Amino acid sequence: MSSFSPSFWDKVSFGGGIGLNFGDGFFAGMLAPSAMYRLSPYVSVGVGLNGQYSSQRDVFKSTVLGGSVFGLFNPIPGLQVSTEFEQLHVSRDFEQQVVSNLDEDYWYPALFLGLGYRSGSVTFGIRYDVLYDSDKSIQPEAWMPFVRFWF
Repeated sequence: MSSFSPSFWDKVSFGGGIGLNFGDGFFAGMLAPSAMYRLSPYVSVGVGLNGQYSSQRDVFKSTVLGGSVFGLFNPIPGLQVSTEFEQLHVSRDFEQQVVSNLDEDYWYPALFLGLGYRSGSVTFGIRYDVLYDSDKSIQPEAWMPFVRFWF
């Protein structure tokens, strides 16, 4: 019998995020697929990928690539507690005529603890990055709202 029996795939869900933003000389795109495996009705684990690109004409270009591992805990119906470790490679290239010597190329870790309300395959809530560093993070604050969808 194969280790990937139908019961394995019955416990797998896919989700993620997609984003697009553009304006006068600005573009930003994001793709973040993820997969989750339900260990029990109360506990799930998963992995995700993250890719982001943004640019402002004649100012900068930024690429962010990385991955994450996460755990979702559902102690009672409707409540979801989450943990997620994310490791991102950040590359920022500023145009010399705007800012010199500020190009960056580094790895940034994040450890999120979250709390959300779950209904069916949708969860919305808030999460906090306990490793937040305002000088290195790609996020403006340690607190972030989230919405998760699983199929």
